[in-house]
Amino acid sequence: MLLLTASAHWGKNRSDLIRMVPRRDWIVTATGLLEIAGAIGIMIPATSYTACVCLVVLLIAMFPANVYAAKQKLTIGGRPVPKLFVRSLLQVVFIAAIIFSLPMFG
Repeated sequence: MLLLTASAHWGKNRSDLIRMVPRRDWIVTATGLLEIAGAIGIMIPATSYTACVCLVVLLIAMFPANVYAAKQKLTIGGRPVPKLFVRSLLQVVFIAAIIFSLPMFG
């Protein structure tokens, strides 16, 4: 899940993501790298708990960009971003998936 979403940070949709955080292309790069690091960190027992916590914080920190994208009716790959309610639900699903990957739940 995280590697798939991270891949969008460098592909053909990169400019669409940059529009979500205007003039901040380095943020798109950084969040993509953090998603990759988190995805790897979850799989390493010694770092999985910290990776999960950091990923939840990352998703919460990135949420305002999702709000902005929905309110501005931006597109990704030529398609409209999901409405704010749908994006919020997706965020909750992603956060829940990360939490349930914690060692105490696994």
